[in-house]
Amino acid sequence: MAAPAVEGAAVTALRSVLLRVRHAAERAGTQPERVRVVAVSKTKPDSLIRQVYDAGHRCFGENYVQEIVQKAAQLPEDIEWHFIGHLQTNKVKTLLGGVPNLALFEGVDNEKIANHLDRAVSSLGRNPLKVFVQVNTSGEASKSGMDPSGCVRLAEHVKLRCPHLEFSGLMTIGMPDYTSTPENFKTLSNCRVEVCKALGMAEDECELSMGMSGDFEQAIEMGSTNVRVGSTIFGPRDYSKKLSN
Repeated sequence: MAAPAVEGAAVTALRSVLLRVRHAAERAGTQPERVRVVAVSKTKPDSLIRQVYDAGHRCFGENYVQEIVQKAAQLPEDIEWHFIGHLQTNKVKTLLGGVPNLALFEGVDNEKIANHLDRAVSSLGRNPLKVFVQVNTSGEASKSGMDPSGCVRLAEHVKLRCPHLEFSGLMTIGMPDYTSTPENFKTLSNCRVEVCKALGMAEDECELSMGMSGDFEQAIEMGSTNVRVGSTIFGPRDYSKKLSN
């Protein structure tokens, strides 16, 4: 009888997160509908994702290629999958070919991966793929992402030289203990100002993907339109089930 209790808890947690998102958006003077909640389901079983899906949620995120390909094949086709983080170029075709309902790629961190994605989208005959440019706002060597000083150049490359990609915004992953949160968010917001000026875009056309389980409310208050919430919805992760990327 333990499993149904866990699954029920995930749906309850989702509803709580959505309510917290709504309140944070209202505090920020933002329409709650403009903030997307990505339920990050890495290491979680299909049955648990299905419970959250059956509660009406459609947007889920994964970090590992093998895992998202396996899940996409087993779960409903109207799920909007996000791939989050760094991707090796030799896994691009596996990801795009295996997840036809990949809605957004959150992790273009260099021109090489952008070029590989662009060619793969073209060869597969897919519609243009929405992408976020990943910015390393915390300065950690262990983190993927473009240095803030290079975000304009990379965004320009995606928008002007990758016709099969749709530049849709910027994303960042902060420090695990959230100590760098305010600075990270401010840095990404500043990057958006620079990118939009260079590309002639309105700022509301350039999303900000920032904020996770421990800081998504603050992220929304600082302008995030895409929050990635995992353990707060699904519970602690079991990394013994991690699949290689």
